[in-house]
Amino acid sequence: MQKNINILNKKARFAYEILDKYTAGIVLTGTEIKSIRSSKASIAESFCEFNDAGELFVINMTIEEYAFGTHYNHLPKAERKLLLNKRELKSLQKEVNIKGNAIIPLRLFINEKGYAKLEIALAKGKKLYDKRETIKDRDNKRNLDRIKKIYK
Repeated sequence: MQKNINILNKKARFAYEILDKYTAGIVLTGTEIKSIRSSKASIAESFCEFNDAGELFVINMTIEEYAFGTHYNHLPKAERKLLLNKRELKSLQKEVNIKGNAIIPLRLFINEKGYAKLEIALAKGKKLYDKRETIKDRDNKRNLDRIKKIYK
């Protein structure tokens, strides 16, 4: 029916240590879902926040305006509500209150029913030396794979 949409936040795993993952639905309008289906979205610099009522919103997620939209077109960087169970929202809100924890989007995808979903993660920011360690591990793995390929 449609091609597989999978928009990733590539910097998230480098800048954060992932503690827990959740899959959340998103409240979207018609032109927003059409733009997502044509892969015109970015979650690179986005994050999630709770409002005063305890609802979770994704902030700074960019969904480009739909090319064939009329005056009913959406705003590209609007706040969008995320849909989770009450139990998950309460546990996330409790964890976010701990200093250093944040909720970041990892992946925006469309499931088999055609609904847009956002994979979010409870994460803790890495320090500079942790990032250096990640780079070093990645380089070591690449070199090891190169050596293994030679001797196969």
